[in-house]
Amino acid sequence: MNDRPQSAAEFEIRAARTDDAAETDRLYDICLRTAASGKDATGSFEDPRLPGDIFTGPYLRYAPDLAWVLARAGEPASGYVLGVADTVAFEETLEREWWPALRARHSGAPSREGSADAFARKWIDRPPTASADVVAAYPAHLHIDLLPEAQGGGNGSRLIHTLLGALRTRGVPGVHLGVGKANAAAVGFYRHLGFEELVEEPAAFVLGMRLQG
Repeated sequence: MNDRPQSAAEFEIRAARTDDAAETDRLYDICLRTAASGKDATGSFEDPRLPGDIFTGPYLRYAPDLAWVLARAGEPASGYVLGVADTVAFEETLEREWWPALRARHSGAPSREGSADAFARKWIDRPPTASADVVAAYPAHLHIDLLPEAQGGGNGSRLIHTLLGALRTRGVPGVHLGVGKANAAAVGFYRHLGFEELVEEPAAFVLGMRLQG
């Protein structure tokens, strides 16, 4: 067995196949396997699709042109980056078209207080919205997740820069993201790329990057 690290050159970046159910399921699985501050949350959720319903599915549905995956040739995705150019419009769309169906599906479904499922359902019932001060200058936002085999080798940076390039082409002035304080590696990664702290919350940072000017 060859245990050498995979190099960036062994992975390619391509547009996500948002109309392919198998690819969608794979990206949902990546979301689950990175949902514990970058670690595997498999087994933590009674409904393993909940993380994807919050952090993956909406982007594939409503912003498919800003979705890319990282994969070895001929193999399933090992990571993805998802984004939207206009966070406010995206949030409004989800409130009209995405969250109501999820609320109805989970209405009355029991979940243990303090469990991962309970946290996710509270998010669906009352999804947080971006600060007006943040979106005024950083209207876009993004999510990125990589499985362990794809981490390192510059893969995350290449994915991020693919999205940033698309946003710059559209004239988007800035992009932001949220990252949990517990995920120190991710915080360091984003700061290394040039993201700066915009807001410090009790358990997370909101980081941003200017894209124009």
